[in-house]
Amino acid sequence: MEHKPRPDALKRLPLNRLMDLKIDYAFKQLFGTETNQDLLVVFLNAILQRTERPWIESIALQNTEIGGEYDNDKQSRLDILAQTETGTLINIEIQFTNKYDMIHRSLFYWANLYRRQMKAGTTYRELYPVITINILNFNTFHNSARYHAAYRLHEEDEQTLLTDALEMHFFEMPKLINAWRKNELNPWDDRLARWLLLLGIVDDRKNNVYEDIYKELEEIAMKDEKLQQAFRSWTQLSQTPDEWLAYESRLKQVLDEEAAKRETELAIQESREEGREEGREEGREEGREEGVEIGEAKGQHKQDVYVTARLLNDKFPEGFPTVAGAQEYLQGVTSPETLDELRKIVVRVNSWAEAEDKIREALDD
Repeated sequence: MEHKPRPDALKRLPLNRLMDLKIDYAFKQLFGTETNQDLLVVFLNAILQRTERPWIESIALQNTEIGGEYDNDKQSRLDILAQTETGTLINIEIQFTNKYDMIHRSLFYWANLYRRQMKAGTTYRELYPVITINILNFNTFHNSARYHAAYRLHEEDEQTLLTDALEMHFFEMPKLINAWRKNELNPWDDRLARWLLLLGIVDDRKNNVYEDIYKELEEIAMKDEKLQQAFRSWTQLSQTPDEWLAYESRLKQVLDEEAAKRETELAIQESREEGREEGREEGREEGREEGVEIGEAKGQHKQDVYVTARLLNDKFPEGFPTVAGAQEYLQGVTSPETLDELRKIVVRVNSWAEAEDKIREALDD
């Protein structure tokens, strides 16, 4: 059987020089430009076939600043917002790092998009459906092995659809790769798997390239013109010096945020272990079972205050120049829930301007 020669664009660049398309900058440059709108249409149709949405013929790219009240969020989001020819709004977001708030985050952006359609003279019936698509480089739904979860509003018992105004899709890339390894995917027949596997070829978190996926999709691209176009655009994007520099800058930012988050989580875990041990020691000194409980509680609280102060000082030195000063600031905080909320603020917020207000709100509650 005679094979067609490979498309030239598929063999120009070493695989380790291709951008990781799970980095939002690379994804947006490939799918979120006027030049490649047709690629985004193909990708969206592959996703929305599951919920039997009308076939998309064309889209218009929109301004994505839908979370403008949070400066840090605006700076960290490089998502794509498109509107179909029927008016449906579709928000596509790539998340490389798990911030443990993806479901609520997606609901928040859906609500903002739905709400901002309301203008003077607009009726509720005139609001267009909003679809959020979340491509995650981590697992969120731990009770399911399926890599694609789709949610709509259904009646609890009869499962009748209330409205098509809300639809959410979550794609968990680790589960997709696991399904590929188990030979559970057939990208020749499954168009959605084909496009998702394209995103999974390069894994810059693990410094890994799935050459077997690349070769499989390379063969498919000989018969799929849009996939071939995606390969060519991806290669060209990765070869452009200015684009590569911008990509590396974004990659470093994402990996630095991920490393800082891991350090915070480890510090919290260590402080809890130290607190439990100190509490046990204080309890033993009191020599009573009741004393053990009291001592553990005191030791735990002391350690929680210390680690919270240390995290505030590390992350926001402009607000807390010293650990001791942060400890003094927290002296009147007795609620473990409040301290836990302050630690969450450290993990989620990067700017002191936003953190200052959130810390004040947490202490006032």
